[in-house]
Amino acid sequence: MRAFRAFLLFTITVLTYPVGAQDSTSYRRASNGTRVLENDAGVSIKVLVEGAVLGEASVEIAEASFPVGMGAGPASHRHSSTEIIYVVSGELDHVVNGTAHRLTPGMVGIVKPDDTVIHRVVGPAPVKVLLIWVPGGEVERLAARFRQRPVR
Repeated sequence: MRAFRAFLLFTITVLTYPVGAQDSTSYRRASNGTRVLENDAGVSIKVLVEGAVLGEASVEIAEASFPVGMGAGPASHRHSSTEIIYVVSGELDHVVNGTAHRLTPGMVGIVKPDDTVIHRVVGPAPVKVLLIWVPGGEVERLAARFRQRPVR
């Protein structure tokens, strides 16, 4: 519960941080998301908030599904933004700079820029997470490596 409270506090802080005046036409007040990114390994990332929704790039939010067995190898990746991972369902090994942290539903994992990270699905079920990137820019980086389709 403490992790969830910290997640909410961080999210409220990020989303209420003054980023300049917003006129009424510069952002969507409701959205089903913008696009889905998918790859051959079974990863699906539904982009919920990006510049096309928010009107600027201070934050991006996505819902991701990771298949059973994902991340079994030693390959790691980096982000140029801070990545916050909130686990909705399943069990995820969140390996940051070589140290594994087991994340279960309700837990938050954090990756700072230039950390190396591996996301490993370790349980018998797929993992669903909410991803938040601050500042934005990660969606376009991922879009270059994934197939894209509009949200249905």
